[in-house]
Amino acid sequence: MPDQDNNDRWYRFMENSVRENIEVKTRLLSGTGADLIQTVHQLKKTIEQGGKILLCGNGGSAADAQHIAAELVVRLKSSNDRPAIAAQALTVDTSILTACSNDYGFDHVFARQIEALGNHGDTLIAISTSGNSNNMIEAVNMAHEKGLYVIGMLGGSGGKLKQLVDLAIMVPSDNTARIQECHNLIGHMVCDLLEQEIFPKP
Repeated sequence: MPDQDNNDRWYRFMENSVRENIEVKTRLLSGTGADLIQTVHQLKKTIEQGGKILLCGNGGSAADAQHIAAELVVRLKSSNDRPAIAAQALTVDTSILTACSNDYGFDHVFARQIEALGNHGDTLIAISTSGNSNNMIEAVNMAHEKGLYVIGMLGGSGGKLKQLVDLAIMVPSDNTARIQECHNLIGHMVCDLLEQEIFPKP
């Protein structure tokens, strides 16, 4: 027989997690709505001027970078059969990641790719829950060196990255899971608005 005490405890945990998720997302809209709108304007400008969007992050944020890049290159909504948007996650090429880690160190795995691929007029989306990862700091520094605009999708206090990026989208939580859940929502909202603005349906 299932342990009812455990079941009750698990249910309370899940209920608290859902409530916390809702509370953080509610605070997100009231606190960062203007920054989200500015993000859409910046990415729209990048796309319309022939630039590309580069994304990077570690761990779960690496998955978020790949997720957003996929929505941009392919599409978010199947009802909008639009042209592809130039976007690339810098987290997916294992040969580059391992070669750079081996030859230059893990701190440079994203910066090296930005040095190679980034151009003036492009935008980098740097995704980090802590804002303190050395490889993300190196990536942002290289992006500025190459003339990229940098958007930070951050959480908590924003860490060191908050002061380095051009625009910081701050998730009002110190809980890594809640921050990542909001980053996923932010990615979907931004991609949806870009599709509506750049490729409106007839």
